[in-house]
Amino acid sequence: MTHSPISNKSNSGQPRELPLTSPVDGLKLFAAEWPTSKPPVGVICLVHGMGEHHGRQDAIVRPLNEAGFTVFVYDQRGHGRSGGKRGHASSITHLTHDTEAVLAEARRRYPELPLFLYGHSMGGNVAVNYALRHESGLAGLVLSSPWLRLAFTPPKWKVTIGRAIGRIWPTFTQSAGLASGSLYRPGHPNPAPPRDEWSHGNITAAMFVSMTDSGEWAIREASRLHIPLLLVHGTADRITSFEASQELMEHVNRESSTFMPIEGGYHELYHDPEGPDTMERITAWLLEQAHLCT
Repeated sequence: MTHSPISNKSNSGQPRELPLTSPVDGLKLFAAEWPTSKPPVGVICLVHGMGEHHGRQDAIVRPLNEAGFTVFVYDQRGHGRSGGKRGHASSITHLTHDTEAVLAEARRRYPELPLFLYGHSMGGNVAVNYALRHESGLAGLVLSSPWLRLAFTPPKWKVTIGRAIGRIWPTFTQSAGLASGSLYRPGHPNPAPPRDEWSHGNITAAMFVSMTDSGEWAIREASRLHIPLLLVHGTADRITSFEASQELMEHVNRESSTFMPIEGGYHELYHDPEGPDTMERITAWLLEQAHLCT
């Protein structure tokens, strides 16, 4: 098997590469199944954030694996080892249908196990839009620092120009401008991996408009979400809006939804100093939901 960016730091089995294609346009998607060494209690599909790839999420995958979850990871279109122009997607539906391709493979392999979707940042936007737009059949949804809105408000004139460019030149590319100092605080016992050849800092006009509009749509339509939800967000996130996550939580079913604010937390909570504790709490929630399905 060709090398996987995920390192094997746990006692779980080796990842199995799963070449998939998008049901939208046949684009090649890189995916992998990371089986647990324990009798599996559930399956989780993990959706990464903007400019990164599945290999930067070992701090998420490892504790889930060790708790008994088989984890499916993949590189979103325009990212990592998947096809497509770097940082580009024509619409949110392209991204959610790519997610469906991975979930369908997970269902095919483990039809008897509860299936969860876990999205971080841009992946959180994709995950919540998937849950709202598709007949999901999911046992639960985890959103980590979701990109519903940015933590800062771009000038209106920039947004107007960006939308105009997006209509005329959708693949026009700019730098996303994400620095590691804005993503997480130092002090995690296992430091975050450095940016590598599979990472990039690009975002196209069409992608930016799609993320902006689909984030607002998800907030407005959140009352339609009827599956268990855990939303985790740091109060000091400099990238995506903590207040937007609060707003989404005001519209969802309170009985089946849990909001977990992390005081002082930055964007990549799993790489923050409190990352292991945060992941322990997320894993406990997932285990509870998995046991409710048995």
